[in-house]
Amino acid sequence: MSNKYRVLISGGGTGGHIFPAIAIANEIMAQYPDSVIEFVGASGRMEMEKVPAAGYKIHGLWISGLQRRLTPKNLSLPFKLIASLWKSRLIIKRFKPDFTIGVGGYASGPLNYMASKMGVPVFLQEQNSYPGITNKLLKKYAVKICVAYHQMDRFFPKHKLVLTGNPIRQGLLSHANASDNAYEHFSLNSKKKTVLVVGGSLGARTINEAIAENLDLLVDHDIQLLWQTGKNYTGEFGSFEWGTRTAFIQRMDLAYQIADIVVSRAGAMSVSELSALGKATIFVPSPFVSEDHQTKNALNLVEKNAALLCPDKDAKVKLGEHIVNLISDDDKRTQLKLEILKLGLPNASKNIVNEIIDGIN
Repeated sequence: MSNKYRVLISGGGTGGHIFPAIAIANEIMAQYPDSVIEFVGASGRMEMEKVPAAGYKIHGLWISGLQRRLTPKNLSLPFKLIASLWKSRLIIKRFKPDFTIGVGGYASGPLNYMASKMGVPVFLQEQNSYPGITNKLLKKYAVKICVAYHQMDRFFPKHKLVLTGNPIRQGLLSHANASDNAYEHFSLNSKKKTVLVVGGSLGARTINEAIAENLDLLVDHDIQLLWQTGKNYTGEFGSFEWGTRTAFIQRMDLAYQIADIVVSRAGAMSVSELSALGKATIFVPSPFVSEDHQTKNALNLVEKNAALLCPDKDAKVKLGEHIVNLISDDDKRTQLKLEILKLGLPNASKNIVNEIIDGIN
């Protein structure tokens, strides 16, 4: 077994693909510090910024997805695909990877397809309970497919599947219990029940509007909020009688510590973090994602009595009531915490890397 590897990791487009990819890269470097890792992403997408910020080199491909409506943009897709396949071949020929890892997203397709044709072992990591089109197209070329949910043999060959979980952000598990310093950090009262509201870095308009419309109800029940609105929100930020509102929470480890319940979208990474941390959660899945996969992610937990679901279309009317009912029900919160914790796989990064190394040796 080697103590160093040359690795190409491809994919991106959203944080749900990029952050797991970086976590896998960091785990490889932790276990095999003499390894060399480079990334391949889609030019102009957020991975071109986030990956270099994490300390890794990235190559950009001229690639985009197929638009689901009639548009002239689709006319350039064949040319983009040919260009990306050719550039992927050049990258692989120059870099000479021991294996490649695809995490989903446009760039993962050409890179991993070409790697398989050049005799390089390909590994996939699928974050969602309903896989993206790229990973579904690549399944026959993969040695192993690392997944975060059971019953993924509906989409992938059963003999290739490994249940590893999704890598979560480093540092979230370092402090299990809330401290006064965590409350002080957000200017909150440690004597009050706290609801953490998150909708992603851009924000979730429905969640923001539902919280705004139900502030009086929450205040009447002595509930305080730590509310991350996302950068697209135009309201006022700061500390209020009902809690703290901010565009972005840098210290999510502290935010999770003090949250008695969490209101969140149901992206794969949010679900994985909340499961690993054992947080009582009300999911408000985004209806604007492919194949409605966030609802499928949430239902996977709801069916196991591990979370609550408030559909986006009902949030403005029902979310406030759901929050009040759950924050007032200690037994229900405890049940949700215990059940979601059973589904958490906090060592996913190590699991994935171990499976990959086992697969090439």
